[in-house]
Amino acid sequence: MMNLLFLMLISLFISMLIMFLSNFLSKKSISDREKNSPFECGFDPKSSARTPFSLQFFLIAMIFLIFDVEIALILPIFIILKFSNSLIWFLTSIFFLLILLLGLYYEWNQGMLSWMQ
Repeated sequence: MMNLLFLMLISLFISMLIMFLSNFLSKKSISDREKNSPFECGFDPKSSARTPFSLQFFLIAMIFLIFDVEIALILPIFIILKFSNSLIWFLTSIFFLLILLLGLYYEWNQGMLSWMQ
């Protein structure tokens, strides 16, 4: 029992010694103002990093994300053609494309696709 306690104390001491040495050796001796800035290039920021971004950019990003998901859903339609009933495949494909076209018309009608405002 005493040997186990002694080994635990030695392992605790060695681990604390290694942690202290790594902390002591890893500290930088010279603290540079440019190195501590949030930009890696070393330039001082001219304005706040918390500036709001354009809402138009956000809407375009959302439209792109929706377009990306649409492409991922459209691509398997042609692969499924070999394994399914032609009438059911045709009806579901037309229904899906109709929903996408109605969404595109709605975005166009709301003015979300106009790039310049």
